[in-house]
Amino acid sequence: MPELSPPPALPNDAALFLDFDGTLVELAETPDSIRVPEGLAPMLERLRQRLGGRLAIVSGRSLADLERHLPASGIAFSGSHGLELRLADGARLPLSVPIGLDDVNDKVRRFAQEVPGLIAEEKPAGIALHYRRAPEAAERAGRFMENVAARHGFSVQRGSMVIELRPLGATKGDAVRAFMTEPRFAGARPWFVGDDLTDEHAFEAAADLGGAGILVGPPRATAARYRLESAAAVRDWLKAAA
Repeated sequence: MPELSPPPALPNDAALFLDFDGTLVELAETPDSIRVPEGLAPMLERLRQRLGGRLAIVSGRSLADLERHLPASGIAFSGSHGLELRLADGARLPLSVPIGLDDVNDKVRRFAQEVPGLIAEEKPAGIALHYRRAPEAAERAGRFMENVAARHGFSVQRGSMVIELRPLGATKGDAVRAFMTEPRFAGARPWFVGDDLTDEHAFEAAADLGGAGILVGPPRATAARYRLESAAAVRDWLKAAA
């Protein structure tokens, strides 16, 4: 596996796409226990101004959850791994909720209640099962989620200590491609920064569109061109860019 070098300075023609958990903020035991650094919001605003608005947050969290933690004004957002899109002007693209989601949510919630340490996180078009507090339950949780997905026509998205059921379709890469068709992004080179397996589609999309991906965290097989060690290293790189 080739060692990836740190990224160079962000070019002036960049469009910047940032994952949230594990990239802008450190991972936490539960989705609600993250700590958002005080200086993050003003730094994102400086980046937005420097890039002429070509800045987007692309996360597995729902849009509503992201907006609780980050400034909503002037920044584009994608939530639920590309299933939700909100443009910088606040316009939202409609979300199609899959048939049978309530039944799937009930099954996953009951399973989480039966296994100590598991946490079910409902999303607008799916549900995630976190096992960071119960790593010994990873295999059991995986079998359960695969079974539910097969029976209800959902896809399985695996991440860092989490398994998510979501509709067949959009990825973070699709979100990047969609944003790049917007007037303010058109003609720029997309740079995507992310830490998880769910970010690989976005790394591929960025490379296909003439940009690059930046992996955050330990080395692994990846479509990213560069690597940063941690969320703290990402914030330092962004601070220099801003």
